Amino acid sequence: MTTERWNDEMLDELASTVGEMRDSMTQMRESISEVKDSVDGLRVTAQALLQVAAQTQQRMDMFEEEMDLIKQRQTESDQRFNVLLEEVRFLIRGKQED
Repeated sequence: MTTERWNDEMLDELASTVGEMRDSMTQMRESISEVKDSVDGLRVTAQALLQVAAQTQQRMDMFEEEMDLIKQRQTESDQRFNVLLEEVRFLIRGKQED
């Protein structure tokens, strides 16, 4: 087994490699931090969108209830009109017979 002695050039190369690795790690940490910030931003946006969707659904449900009530009132109004119309027709027939 041979032992290789470290010379100045080898030490400089090792120091350079270590420095590059340190810079890469710093960049990676910054990138990870940016990704975390982006994920947090997406989470906040998603929560806001879910809240808007829930509010919209609630409004739609209320609108449907109001529409059902309007339809029910219209049906009742149509029935009353038909009763009155039948009474008018009955009265007209009675007048025609006289």
